[in-house]
Amino acid sequence: MAEDKAILEVKNLKTYFKTDSGIVKAVDGVNFTLKRGETLGIVGESGSGKSVTNLSVMKLIPSPPGKIVDGEVLLHGRNILSLNNRELSKIRGNKISMIFQDPMTSLNPFLKISTQMIETIMLHQKLGKDEAWDRAVEMLRLVGIPAPEKRIDAYPHQFSGGMRQRVMIAMALSCNPEILIADEPTTALDVTIQAQILELIKDLSDKMGTAVIMITHDLGVVAGMCDHVCVMYAGRIVEKAKTDDLFADPRHPYTVGLINSVPRLDQGKEEALYSIKGQPPNLIDLPDCCPFHPRCDRAKDICRSQYPPEKVLGSERFVRCWLYEEEKN
Repeated sequence: MAEDKAILEVKNLKTYFKTDSGIVKAVDGVNFTLKRGETLGIVGESGSGKSVTNLSVMKLIPSPPGKIVDGEVLLHGRNILSLNNRELSKIRGNKISMIFQDPMTSLNPFLKISTQMIETIMLHQKLGKDEAWDRAVEMLRLVGIPAPEKRIDAYPHQFSGGMRQRVMIAMALSCNPEILIADEPTTALDVTIQAQILELIKDLSDKMGTAVIMITHDLGVVAGMCDHVCVMYAGRIVEKAKTDDLFADPRHPYTVGLINSVPRLDQGKEEALYSIKGQPPNLIDLPDCCPFHPRCDRAKDICRSQYPPEKVLGSERFVRCWLYEEEKN
């Protein structure tokens, strides 16, 4: 079936940043696939490489200091990383769109919403100005902007935070992209608006058949929206599984820690909220061992000297942890 075929394949992606202190291996050998209509969650603490991974997918890494040093990003078998800027402009916003964390810094404060939306639609959809205006109004209505015929000529500062995020979603989906990358799209919003925005992304994805990559540190978002989950730590994916399997039986100690850190309604008031001890590692000149071992209660001697290989645990599931490599010996 067409839905079972991967539309995006990321293979051995490596993105490094050159600094005065050394080389930061922000993304170091990431692999994943995305199928049509699928929602893939990428979770992890700040600095784990989530956003850099997806900026690399769109070849948006600032150079210098960043550089994609290895890997492939295949969109229908075509390597995006080998394309020039002119070819990339036909993919960004058209085949792959992105919703950034802060809509106020993503929207141009000096331009009306109509100008910013119509320009994109005219460029990618080859429509005239009047047709592009109609399309922009239609998209604003679709994302729940009231009186879109009037609000389309407003400036970004005339919208609330939630409404600006809706505008960003409308812009991202206005060209019917095959893939939507949502980079923590609810970070700056209050809880009520967060729920509305997430439901909106899910509904529009279902209606338009758009595949979604959801970047977040919120496991509640993952549980409610995603089909599969990639858990990232120190620039690498340490566990991947179907969402239900991951929550029912997390395997990597880091994944267990993330899940245990989520407040539970059935937890007694006298119980302290769990937290993972220590801090994420410095990615400059990181030694070739398990980077989580200083924070892991189950670490062994081999964890301090070698990085664990990928251990396949079943269909569409793997983990990188020496605990499971030892099971086969």
